[in-house]
Amino acid sequence: MADNSTLNAAAARTEGQPADRTLVIERVFKASPEKVFRAWTDPAILVTWWGPEGFKAAPDCQMDVRVGGAWRATMVSPQGEAHVSSGVYREIAPPRHLVFTWGWEEHGKRGHETVVEISFEPARDGTKMRFVQSIFETTNARDMHSEGWTSSFNNLERVLAG
Repeated sequence: MADNSTLNAAAARTEGQPADRTLVIERVFKASPEKVFRAWTDPAILVTWWGPEGFKAAPDCQMDVRVGGAWRATMVSPQGEAHVSSGVYREIAPPRHLVFTWGWEEHGKRGHETVVEISFEPARDGTKMRFVQSIFETTNARDMHSEGWTSSFNNLERVLAG
């Protein structure tokens, strides 16, 4: 059992309840579930939309799309800064469900890891995508990812429409 100093240190690194540090985004894309799923799992498509608007979408992307397989993608900011994220696939059920871990790489080390779960359901106008990422260290980290993913999904919408 952890002593109080360990529990206090853990509490200092996080804020809010786990639900407060979970990001949920739902969006409908005018494309089939197969096409939206493929945009997440085909590196040739992913590099065209990955990253917030204004960023160079993943100029470097490696994907071993199988349970236990690793992925790694680099996006470049308008200022030329490379931002690398990586993870491992946990569940793959084409074209309905995808689960993978996510962590930023900085100075050769991976930071805090979250889990991304995405479902793709047929909808009247195409596909309803439900994106859930959890558990962030802070609500601020969740909010920053919300902005980034929302912008990335704007890119995805343009790619799927094209």
